[in-house]
Amino acid sequence: MTVASKTPLLDRVTTPAQLRQLDPSDLRQLAHELRQETIDAVSVTGGHLGAGLGVVELMGCRASGLSA
Repeated sequence: MTVASKTPLLDRVTTPAQLRQLDPSDLRQLAHELRQETIDAVSVTGGHLGAGLGVVELMGCRASGLSA
């Protein structure tokens, strides 16, 4: 039995070049997947997640052409 990935878009992006090639409409989904992956990891290992979530938001701003 195959379990569907919770982060299908994130699973496909392995290089910065692939990130830049994403359609702008995919960036919201990618940011959601990055947030979820960060929260899942911190819930297992402990630690702080504020900085990691902030980086996701900055990445979204930069990728969409907004200045942060």
